[in-house]
Amino acid sequence: MATPLSAERLLRALRDEGLTIVQVGNWRAHNRNQKGPWGEVYGVMIHHTVTQGTARTVAICRDGYSGLPGPLCHGVIAKDGTVYLVGHGRANHAGLGDDDVLRAVIAEKSLPADNETSTDGNRHFYGFECENLGDGKDPWPAVQLEAIEKASAAICRAHGWNDRSVLGHAEWQPGKVDPRGFEMDVMRGRIAARLGTKPSKPSPRKPVVDLSQLVAAARSNPAKAGTPVTYSGVRIVETALVDAGLLSKRYADGHFGTTTVASYAKWQRSAAGGRYRGTDADGIPGKASLTALGKRYGFTVTN
Repeated sequence: MATPLSAERLLRALRDEGLTIVQVGNWRAHNRNQKGPWGEVYGVMIHHTVTQGTARTVAICRDGYSGLPGPLCHGVIAKDGTVYLVGHGRANHAGLGDDDVLRAVIAEKSLPADNETSTDGNRHFYGFECENLGDGKDPWPAVQLEAIEKASAAICRAHGWNDRSVLGHAEWQPGKVDPRGFEMDVMRGRIAARLGTKPSKPSPRKPVVDLSQLVAAARSNPAKAGTPVTYSGVRIVETALVDAGLLSKRYADGHFGTTTVASYAKWQRSAAGGRYRGTDADGIPGKASLTALGKRYGFTVTN
């Protein structure tokens, strides 16, 4: 538990860690404090931006977009390792997450699987958005990974935290996959080395998909207008279908609509998915085909 660092203390901590800092506009007073409290703070959350181009990325993270006002983080970590400070205070970056995960962060213990959206993360975490397309293919330059390590360590050092106070968005909020392209356990090991502490044991966790909630989404979403996110685990499955080459990335929106149903049917008919035919390949997930998808693309199945 800690009171948030003042803007000047945050700036000094980052600079003392050897980072190159760019201060963007009135970042010290740019926040969402009018929407809720900022603090107590418990950790640092790492994200990827799904954007390309530093100037555009910084502008989006500072100003936000329709439906989600900025700032969307406290700092943007660019491909070249520069940290752009865009806000100080409450920021729209973490969203609602798992209270069990929060308790583990507070205790600096191994993280459990996230399966609830019950707790306000914007109140309790510093957030860094890292410039990357988030497709698993866009590279993470060594200088950018070093900057993520340094920025996280700087805040941990200022608060007296260890590496277990750093987590990825995917470890907090069900359905999120960021940061994608490097392992948070590896990054935590780097942070521990920089802090001169013993590295924590890896988290024995994978994203969890509830079959019954997924089936309910697959049966109800196609008839609905727009893109309602009725179950956060849909995004995990859609990301797997994208990786399998069966779903266009633009349809991985958390809505198990007609296109996702058709893509899942292709998975059911495939050799890896079970070679199902007829009504057994109707695009409504079954336990066997979903377990096979999870085994190949990194999630576990319950119910």
